[in-house]
Amino acid sequence: TMGSNGNFLDNEEAPTYAPSIPVPNVQELVRKDPLQVPQRYVREVEDRPKDTDTSYLSSVIPVIDLSLLFMGNNEELTKLDLACLEWGFFQVVNHGVAKQVSQKMKDAAAEFFELSLEEKNKYAMPSDDIQGYGHAYVVSEDQILDWSDALILLVHPSHYRKLKFWPNSPKGLQEIIEEYSNAIRKVATELFQSFSLIMEMDKEALLGLHKQLVQAYRIKHNNEWVPVNSIPDALVVNVGDVFEIWSNGKYKSVEHRAVANYNKARISYASFLFPHDEVEIGPLSHMVDSKTKQQLFKKVRYGEYLRSSMNKKMEGKAHTQMAKIEG
Repeated sequence: TMGSNGNFLDNEEAPTYAPSIPVPNVQELVRKDPLQVPQRYVREVEDRPKDTDTSYLSSVIPVIDLSLLFMGNNEELTKLDLACLEWGFFQVVNHGVAKQVSQKMKDAAAEFFELSLEEKNKYAMPSDDIQGYGHAYVVSEDQILDWSDALILLVHPSHYRKLKFWPNSPKGLQEIIEEYSNAIRKVATELFQSFSLIMEMDKEALLGLHKQLVQAYRIKHNNEWVPVNSIPDALVVNVGDVFEIWSNGKYKSVEHRAVANYNKARISYASFLFPHDEVEIGPLSHMVDSKTKQQLFKKVRYGEYLRSSMNKKMEGKAHTQMAKIEG
């Protein structure tokens, strides 16, 4: 339901996303037998990073200075446009997320994953949702699984939060997630303004199109691939499916994976920012350019699009297929 000002009402229930069947805890599998990876976690050879040395590519991955974008620097806007066109992802520096905020997030997340399984399972993900601790998007027994455990929470809008899944330990984790998510949200808002400009629209256009910016947060324990050697304190940003559809395929949403580390556990912290379920997404008319004169995607309600891609757990880029116009 929408209020008179076009915003969605605060009493709206948090949506559920994708059902999932229970699977073993990866940390426990490692504890029991550190040398054995069960077959259902082993990816096909073509899905693994190649042995060929592509490390040179990591030095040419675009690096965007958010402080320059914020000042409206045209050169930096051009760099952003090229990054979205040619790469679909980039690293962001001078983003304003305080170092101590990131560090607190890292320390608290590491502490959470070191808790006993019994303690973590107090926040276990239910079979009909993706909020909580566990393994999401598992739809069949023969599906290849991610070698990781995750904590997934909906953070914004705040009335979507299901606090029973927000861990009480380590002490202060809830406040730390809130502080970190708010800092990331500020970065995202500034990036959306720049995305609007490179798509030749008013600065606030993309935020307006989202209707209400939904933000989910995922702490994930333990993806020819380009290795991203991240710059210290930089944020890695991926162009999402929605931008690909709105831009009529000009900006590509890229597939990305985290690679398991041979020597030690790794933790990644991902923030997902996406439109409200009821928003209709489709190519913006001015992005259907005179060269192609063709709409590559049909209009689709975002909630339907999202659930369809989650339920199918399609591999790779197939998830934009449901919105593609066949022809």
